[in-house]
Amino acid sequence: MPRNPAAFLTEGGTMGALMRGHDWSVSPLGPPDRWPPALRTAVGLMLNSAFPMFAAWGPQLAFLYNDAYAEILGGKHPQALGRPFSEVWAEIWQAISPIVDEAMRGHATYHENLPLTMQRNGYDEETWFTFSYSPMRDEDGRPAGVFCACTETTEQVLSARHRAEEIERMRQLFQQAPGILAVVRGPEHVFEIANDAYRRLIGREDVVGRAVAEVLPEVRDQVFTALLDEVYETGEPHVGNEMPILLRRRPDSELEERFVNFIYQPIRDHRGAVSGIFVEGSDVTAAVLAMRALQEANSRKDEFLAMLAHELRNPLAPIAAAAELLRLGAPDAERIQKTSAVITRQVEHMTKLVDDLLDVSRVTRGLVTLRRETLDFSAIVGEAVEQAAAPMQAKGHRVTVELPAAQPWVNGDRTRLIQVLSNLLNNAARYTPEGGDVAVRVTANGREVRAVVEDNGIGIPPGLLPHVFDLFTQAERSPDRSQGGLGLGLALARTLIELQGGHVGAYSTGAGQGSRFTVCLPQVERPEGAALSQGQQDETRGARRRHLMVVDDNADAAQMLALLLETAGHSVAVCDDARQALAAVVASPPALLFVDIGLPGMDGYELVRRLRQLPETAMARIVAITGYGTPQDRARALEAGFDEHLVKPVHPKALYAILARLAGQ
Repeated sequence: MPRNPAAFLTEGGTMGALMRGHDWSVSPLGPPDRWPPALRTAVGLMLNSAFPMFAAWGPQLAFLYNDAYAEILGGKHPQALGRPFSEVWAEIWQAISPIVDEAMRGHATYHENLPLTMQRNGYDEETWFTFSYSPMRDEDGRPAGVFCACTETTEQVLSARHRAEEIERMRQLFQQAPGILAVVRGPEHVFEIANDAYRRLIGREDVVGRAVAEVLPEVRDQVFTALLDEVYETGEPHVGNEMPILLRRRPDSELEERFVNFIYQPIRDHRGAVSGIFVEGSDVTAAVLAMRALQEANSRKDEFLAMLAHELRNPLAPIAAAAELLRLGAPDAERIQKTSAVITRQVEHMTKLVDDLLDVSRVTRGLVTLRRETLDFSAIVGEAVEQAAAPMQAKGHRVTVELPAAQPWVNGDRTRLIQVLSNLLNNAARYTPEGGDVAVRVTANGREVRAVVEDNGIGIPPGLLPHVFDLFTQAERSPDRSQGGLGLGLALARTLIELQGGHVGAYSTGAGQGSRFTVCLPQVERPEGAALSQGQQDETRGARRRHLMVVDDNADAAQMLALLLETAGHSVAVCDDARQALAAVVASPPALLFVDIGLPGMDGYELVRRLRQLPETAMARIVAITGYGTPQDRARALEAGFDEHLVKPVHPKALYAILARLAGQ
């Protein structure tokens, strides 16, 4: 039987049938039975392949393709059969002609995901292809055509692009998240993602692509690396709350303790195996430290309340005993003097405690009012030493005071500065054993005035030193060695000095090594006409006898104040309500009245208004006496018509100062 030259077209599916029925008379290829053997062989293989292929043969590179490639042609099929390659793909010919030329020179090439803009359905569309062009040779071995096996990868490329865009969106979301976020892959826990919050926490930037052990060598021996291993091996998530971690956040820094809340969530691949770990959490260092501070403050508050009860009970005991002695009978003059001295000392102590508490309240609420003026700081130191002299003399302390030759001037509140320095001196007296040394040294350098209060007492433990200026801080007490006080003085000292533009400091080498406290204030110019030294104001107890009045519904308080005024040489009338006082001043006008604010019926504010309307008391000095001592209370009293405002219990010095001013009028 004779051989059929066109048998290679017998099979080949739809394209085989098209080639068999195609009119090849107008094609440069001519009828298939006359095609060169190399072309017939290539076309036969192509038609029987399910992989997209085409062949372009001859001077015009006539285009031949199989069923799988027909899908790639889209609307160009079936007209593309037998047409020149350059016409079939005219829109991409400029891009692929160099590749075709390379094949026609006898060189095979391979291209992966090559982008091409095709018009196969009447419009431009972006496509991507992976393909190879191979030369097809004639009987003489010369390249006569191009053979291509290809696959369209448009869907894969777009999917990969979409995945990349999605990952980038996720990265952006990660970066914007306030919490720490990271993804680590593989058993070595290599960073794939780490957001800004995570990098800020660890203090590193270059983390992606590096293992946790490389990025954070200081964490290797901490629990976090072991937990990553455990989650990777078991596939069980782990949650940590307020866990401490030591990080070296800068190459040259010490290890820093931070606290984190976090979850290690395993990431699984398509087979269900753990391939990585998702890390999510937050840096809760500030919250943990704040809670610790709150707990410490609460503990100090409890200790303070216990100290307050102790300090208030201590003076109450001798006062109660003294009152009982006076009640039992008529003691002799010596016993009365001793009993009165005890009551006076203990009342002064309780007054100091209450004043400290009120000062703390004003400071913490920002209600401290400073009366600032230009002051000779040496004189301030002298008054403070005088106020603190009694406890130091009682314990036989050796006190030295060193002052500069030239007067150092500061701008501040005289009372508050004396309060600060006397607090420091009282502390030195309290914590220095009998026979110890207390020194006060003042220096000035033109910019700053510095006062140093130093002792050789019990010193300050290193753990307490950073907190000595905190509220309610005091060295540890024991029942057999309590130095007293509420732990408020140093906190007040710091705040009062800072309000006046200065600062304070404390230093001690440890227990038993003594203490040194420093007060620094800005130095100012000496005021014009200032005296070379600041004298003490005389506490005049009345230059001549005057008629005075006390108005108070508390009979004991009124009688004791009247006795004190009578001892100063004055006659005193006592009234227990406002109406009685209004009648008494007409009968015997007083030069000075002490009026309680909290009177029954008509209060002190209304009484002073009526007194100012009477001709007998319109010009009298009227002093308010009250248990309320805030700046607002003082302002209200002065606005109502009072000349002075005293807070109970009234200190004798304040009383004598008022009498001295009255004598000077």
